[in-house]
Amino acid sequence: MVTIKLNYGTVVKELNEAKSALQSINLRSPSLKEMGKNKLDYTSYFLEREAQIHQLLSEYVSIVEKNIDDTKVNVRSLKEQDEAITRW
Repeated sequence: MVTIKLNYGTVVKELNEAKSALQSINLRSPSLKEMGKNKLDYTSYFLEREAQIHQLLSEYVSIVEKNIDDTKVNVRSLKEQDEAITRW
């Protein structure tokens, strides 16, 4: 028989570290002011592209945060089930 052991403290610690690292991600969007008086087609394309990248990164961070929170809930549930089984 195979035994699987949940090390709850280690798992939660790793999830907290992952969430902390995720919150430290910061991508600053370029502004028109930084571009000076450039009115090239490439400048507007660059700004649009950077805005899209910034939006995608923000969405990604939100999704990963939700995933971490969901994982914490699932791990807590596994711990509670484990404790309930061992009481029997």
